[in-house]
Amino acid sequence: MPELPEVEITRRGLARHLTGRRIESVRCHQRRLRWPVPRSLERRLTGLVIRSVARRGKYLLLDCGHGTLILHLGMSGSLRLLPAEMPRQPHEHFELVLEGEQAVRLRDPRRFGAVLWQAGSPLENPLLAALGPEPLEAGFTGDVLRRAFRGRSAAVKQVIMDSHVIAGVGNIYASEALFRAGIHPRTSARRLSQARCQRLAAAIRATLEEAIGAGGSSLRDFVGSDGAPGHFQQNYFVYGRGGEPCRRCGTPVRMFRQGQRSTYFCPRCQK
Repeated sequence: MPELPEVEITRRGLARHLTGRRIESVRCHQRRLRWPVPRSLERRLTGLVIRSVARRGKYLLLDCGHGTLILHLGMSGSLRLLPAEMPRQPHEHFELVLEGEQAVRLRDPRRFGAVLWQAGSPLENPLLAALGPEPLEAGFTGDVLRRAFRGRSAAVKQVIMDSHVIAGVGNIYASEALFRAGIHPRTSARRLSQARCQRLAAAIRATLEEAIGAGGSSLRDFVGSDGAPGHFQQNYFVYGRGGEPCRRCGTPVRMFRQGQRSTYFCPRCQK
């Protein structure tokens, strides 16, 4: 599933090409995504100018003036900028045709993505209003985590993957950040000291920033808006490396199932 770095990379790639562009037409080839694509989008969007491309958590926000097009990549989606006349490929369910004969196409094989419209402020949408703080913003600190963890007995990895606690940290980057912070993924969130919360906040930020710098992770389907794959998977400390030696101490990395997801950790480096 595309996580925050992959969505941010997509945002940056699209922002360079979409900002200030007029939408000539809208084509919807499959409305049955995670939520039905509104039938009013063609009427609402045609002729509007995209003012900016922003992100909140894993949602992309195309500001169109009096409303916002909200996009989510789901579990296997990607957004590509392509020539408008290029033949449509399988699983390309939605596209914006722009002035200048280019199109932005959503490819989503598993159809867990979303294409929604929000009049007024996008932050009024219930999906965005409930999100936790952005981990890349300056205000994201150990103090924020310490307050969020108060009273939470669940395992810290499960807590930091909760979008109501932190916006956008998924399975891959949760495992990597906990390794960098030296924290065992089964540790109860409420038992983390202030110092460990500070280390974890810094590790989450560093992990996400390095992933963005490396173009994200391309494990299966992800490519940026220009079609380029990411390379951060080559730098993983633990994720996907079960049985392989820890890059720091040489101890075999272990894997276990946690909340129906694979969790990787070093039993020596993480306590």
